[in-house]
Amino acid sequence: MPIDITINSITGTSPYDVYICDTGNTTCVYVNTISSGSLPYTFTVPLIFENLPGYNVRVIDDIDCIINYELIV
Repeated sequence: MPIDITINSITGTSPYDVYICDTGNTTCVYVNTISSGSLPYTFTVPLIFENLPGYNVRVIDDIDCIINYELIV
């Protein structure tokens, strides 16, 4: 069953590169580049991550600040 993640707000400087990673940040997959005007933004977790117990959503802003959000399923 597909899993959707919604980002409601982001601090930092737009635009933002969004990635989904395993909890150890060993494997990350690029999702999209979004702007603050695109929020809320919803995306589907890639199939390779569907059976993991949790994820990290990594957001890199325009000045290369990294913001990590840990999600436990």
